[in-house]
Amino acid sequence: MIAVGLDGYRHGWVAVTLDGDRHAIDFIADISWLAAQRFTRAAIDIPIGLRDDGARACDLEARALLRPHTSRVFTGARRWLWTEFRYPDQFARANAAAVARGQPRVSLQLWHLGPKIMQVDSFVRAHHALDIRETHPELVFRRLNDDQPLPPKRTAEGLRLRRDLLSWQGIDQIDQWVDRARIGRGAKADDVLDACACALAARDSDARVPSGEAPLDDHGLPMRIWY
Repeated sequence: MIAVGLDGYRHGWVAVTLDGDRHAIDFIADISWLAAQRFTRAAIDIPIGLRDDGARACDLEARALLRPHTSRVFTGARRWLWTEFRYPDQFARANAAAVARGQPRVSLQLWHLGPKIMQVDSFVRAHHALDIRETHPELVFRRLNDDQPLPPKRTAEGLRLRRDLLSWQGIDQIDQWVDRARIGRGAKADDVLDACACALAARDSDARVPSGEAPLDDHGLPMRIWY
């Protein structure tokens, strides 16, 4: 089993590979990097499978699991937001169109994720044979923490607990990656930790929402979050 976990950061993606005892970290510009890698399964912290109205059952189930921290899951990603409107300067026009369609407005945080969402959407639609799954690091960390909520990841307590949880899962290069490898790359400590959590979701977990058959979007992509 070769597992890859990917989490977005300002310059691209943090990619963590778990291949038995060989653990590696890469800082990559584009998700197309995956096409040249040998891996069994990849898990990525980005929506995969999108509805035209942005309403996905997996997002609602994930928010319920993370209560009281429901805001840790973004909702409302829709392809048309970024295909019909130019990023980044047409945010207001995109939201006006959403209101006109009777749909929820898109948050500014989600709007800024648009280029990465579309990048991954194009890639997975072109590579159906690759096992690439959507995950959410906060769900992974909660599972590792005996299903107990965690402090915010930007706090010292939250970072320390997440580092410990990953170390207990056998990722023994956490300190080197967080304290040295990411420096000068533009990646924050929590970006590295989140990529590690994504790699664990790819390697170990069969937990997912929804737990039954996943609904498919208009392009045949499953709308399901693994953790």
